[in-house]
Amino acid sequence: MLVGVIGTGYVGLVTGACLAELGVTVLCGDTDGHKIAELKSGKLPIYEPGLKTLVRDNTDAGRLSFTEDLGELVRLADVIFITVGTPQGKDGSANINNILEVASVIGEELSEGKVIVTKSTVPVGTSEKIRERIEKNSDAEFHLCSNPEFLREGSAVYDFMNPDRVILGVDSDYAGAYLRHLYAPIVKNTDHILIMDLPSAEMTKYAANAMLATRISFINSIAALCRKKNADIGMVSRGVGTDNRIGESYLNPGAGYGGSCFSKDIQALLKMMADEDLDPSIFSTVEEVNERQKTLLYQKVVERLGKNLTGKKIAIWGLSFKPDTDDMRAAPSLVTIEALLEHAGSLAAHDPKAIQEARKRFGTSIEFSENQYEILSDASALVVHTEWDCYRHADFEIVKSRMKQPIVIDGRGLYDQDWLCKQGFEYYSLASSFTNCGQKE
Repeated sequence: MLVGVIGTGYVGLVTGACLAELGVTVLCGDTDGHKIAELKSGKLPIYEPGLKTLVRDNTDAGRLSFTEDLGELVRLADVIFITVGTPQGKDGSANINNILEVASVIGEELSEGKVIVTKSTVPVGTSEKIRERIEKNSDAEFHLCSNPEFLREGSAVYDFMNPDRVILGVDSDYAGAYLRHLYAPIVKNTDHILIMDLPSAEMTKYAANAMLATRISFINSIAALCRKKNADIGMVSRGVGTDNRIGESYLNPGAGYGGSCFSKDIQALLKMMADEDLDPSIFSTVEEVNERQKTLLYQKVVERLGKNLTGKKIAIWGLSFKPDTDDMRAAPSLVTIEALLEHAGSLAAHDPKAIQEARKRFGTSIEFSENQYEILSDASALVVHTEWDCYRHADFEIVKSRMKQPIVIDGRGLYDQDWLCKQGFEYYSLASSFTNCGQKE
């Protein structure tokens, strides 16, 4: 069996490397010649824990290789995974032009019996558009499958190797059996390989992400009410999450969700519902709550230090939208940074992995350092955006000695409020009542 993977982003590279680790021969393809050259030399375009080792080891073992010749990939592969991007359009819809271009290439080179699998998140009905595009260019018989990915950035390798379930939308028994065999080594309970029709598989991905996004916006809305009513959102979250019908995941209040999936998928879902003349209000509210949540940290800075931040330095810990990734797409930190720059603040930032990406976005308008404590010198406030472990166990004696004003504004609830206040800090946390015991009026 030779597996072809078209697209070498987060999904494609993780899929290819993990399948190769399972002993499958994998050929990954991309039209970006520079990216392919980098991959062949061992340089990865993304940071993902454990991925570099998998790519290196399986390349060395001859199970994983790379090409920019997509035609060659289609000719050689028995099963072809489509993992190219579906960027958000101006109207919120998912742009599937890249998917359809790949389908055209597949059609031009297709031979009988191949299995074509879409792993990219695509609107319901995309599989049929792929079929039409392939059939325009080929008379060969083929099998279609929608196999949406459920990989979390920062733990994508683990998620692939230890899936909760594998969703297979198929158009034939052959495709279902073929892919069931492919995934068998990592799915110990075969009941967790769910075979369904193509539209249902496409919808499952949107429904899952919409549910998770809804839980985040829900708990952030409850947190806002707790702040008004002097209730402890941490206790409320635990009280709700220990209900077996609800569960504890995605019930941690914070600065809002970011990344490449939730917001984009909510917008695509809104567009699909509008196209079908359905009421999208539950999902539009989820997005509105999240966008509002992203503004709370900079609002607290302005509330404490004033609207004119000229001459005042703000330190930021964490730039990526979550730990263990360098991805800043839709990160809450972007909202904070852009707002504070508008207020003429002087900004200094640290992140274990995302500094290079931040430099691309902000250039010299922000001071960056590889040392998390260096950026604190003469800072009037420290804003914590990402729950990296190096921040969880920070030395607050050093923090206090370097800062001009010991104000900590925590978007992820990393610290014990009572302890920090006893150390002389003003501490505000989105994971508590956002009140403070040490504020100097």
